[in-house]
Amino acid sequence: MSPKSEADQPGEAVLPGTLPEALRAELVEFRRDLHMHPELGNQEFRTTAAIKARLEKAGLNPRVLALGTGLICDIGEWDGGRPMLALRADIDALPIPDTKSECPYRSTVPDRAHACGHDVHTTVVLGAGLVLAELHRRGQLPRPVRLVFQPAEEVLPGGAADVVECGVLEGVGRILAVHCDPKVDAGRIGLREGAITSACDRLEISLDGPGGHTARPHLTTDLVTAAARVVTDVPALVARRADARSGLAVTWGRIDSGHAPNVIPQHAELSGTVRCLDLDTWRQAPDLVVAAIDEIANLHRAKSEINYVRGVPPVVNDPAATELLREAMVARRGADSVEGTEQSLGGEDFSWYLEHVPGAMARLGVRVPGDRIGRDLHQGDFDVDESAIAVGVEMFTAAALIDAVD
Repeated sequence: MSPKSEADQPGEAVLPGTLPEALRAELVEFRRDLHMHPELGNQEFRTTAAIKARLEKAGLNPRVLALGTGLICDIGEWDGGRPMLALRADIDALPIPDTKSECPYRSTVPDRAHACGHDVHTTVVLGAGLVLAELHRRGQLPRPVRLVFQPAEEVLPGGAADVVECGVLEGVGRILAVHCDPKVDAGRIGLREGAITSACDRLEISLDGPGGHTARPHLTTDLVTAAARVVTDVPALVARRADARSGLAVTWGRIDSGHAPNVIPQHAELSGTVRCLDLDTWRQAPDLVVAAIDEIANLHRAKSEINYVRGVPPVVNDPAATELLREAMVARRGADSVEGTEQSLGGEDFSWYLEHVPGAMARLGVRVPGDRIGRDLHQGDFDVDESAIAVGVEMFTAAALIDAVD
């Protein structure tokens, strides 16, 4: 049976594990330091070292992954009995410039930015680890908890797959995560049972054929027209060959061909993404998409070379793990702090953990309350209401305590 999750006044904590003011301020500074020094996937050496140093300062024994970046750290020692709860953070940044003009902690690295909130995710899990370590020291943590700081979430097919191969789920029975959501006010979270993100793959296509003069297109393979038809016809064909409820969508991000207005080129390149809402359709997607591309290319006598890069399946939240997050948030902030959320078309490699153990991801509100404009993810001016850090930490610590006695 869970411990009491609500006090007489909504949001009044009845579980241990709230943040002392000094730690709250330290975590904000830690997040700002990460924000100023973003590192791309599999290059997060400074980030890994900073996390490791702070955990060691707390008397813990973090272990850097064999990948060279990322680390895990256990709070308490697992005795081989009941599996542990794991808390996961992603630590990499994006290859885009930080465009915040008046911000003392804007990125100091050209064309690199924490524009997806991974600095917040990292700080939340670090903070939860520090609070849980203190509870463990006092004998108030009934069961060990594992912290997972994962590299390369933004690199398809996602660093999570490599982390799982490193054995980080050994002894883990359930895993939790958060993702920043600029559409949700700070102090609140969004939850959803079942699929909360979508599958996402990458598509790269080369089209080739004899070019020539635009005055005599009948003597050529008109690659510009062929590429244009691939762009317009393939998404339509694919949409008609999959269940419409799966949301299978091909969307293009790049097309490149030719150099002169009166020359039909011999080569064209296209790239884009394939997204879908449904796990079964995701498994069928490569065959459906490749067949559609080949049909259109053959119709225009173009030779096609297709590189279909598998990305990530949808994140499918386990009902029991989702309920654990809800209970934890209610314990800290009251019932009004939890709202429903819709399935996103974005991809997230947290899904690879859920292929092995049940778990759930919450959408952590980072919008300044009352701000209806917000700053979207993967934009150079992205920023957060830093009070969300304490919200995430206290939710995770409550989840660890509730999970230990369920």
